[in-house]
Amino acid sequence: MSTAPASLSPAVLHRLVQEGRAPRLLDVRTPGEFRTAHIRGSYNVPLNTLREHRAELLSHLDEEVVLVCRSGQRAREAEQALAQAGLPNLRVLDGGMVAWETAGAPVERGPERWDMERQVRLVAGSVVLVTGLVGIAVPGAHLVGTAIGAGLTYAALSNSCAMGVLLSKLPYNRGPRTDIRTVLAELRSTR
Repeated sequence: MSTAPASLSPAVLHRLVQEGRAPRLLDVRTPGEFRTAHIRGSYNVPLNTLREHRAELLSHLDEEVVLVCRSGQRAREAEQALAQAGLPNLRVLDGGMVAWETAGAPVERGPERWDMERQVRLVAGSVVLVTGLVGIAVPGAHLVGTAIGAGLTYAALSNSCAMGVLLSKLPYNRGPRTDIRTVLAELRSTR
């Protein structure tokens, strides 16, 4: 039986940041999401990069680490990956950046971008709309929309999203590539 990762509320984390006692903050969102808004002092290590380089990260994360994403799901996945690699003292920001911003905590802002959930709604809705209209003239075209609906249902039940994964690979969402050597150098310099 797997235990849920320890979480940290936005209010408690905000207080720790204000007192100068902030733990290491690893933001596991895409570089594009990170550039749009992030917590000052956090390090962007996208989930796929974290999974791939977790062994290298371990030697630079010997103190308490708080994992951050949009809502908490990717941070929980990152917690599992780092815990399996042997890193203790991991916590997840409860509710992610959504909760952090809702609590009125300060955010470093960059160019505004649509978040992944909004992009998925746009693409899925557009496909369903277009195939529904095309289905008036082309028999069977509506089945594409049905397949999208089935995919969204599966995404909700499995708490995963194949369309989100595909959209995250678009240049709009990638932003500058996260270089693991740069992240490791930044982690080393702030010890």
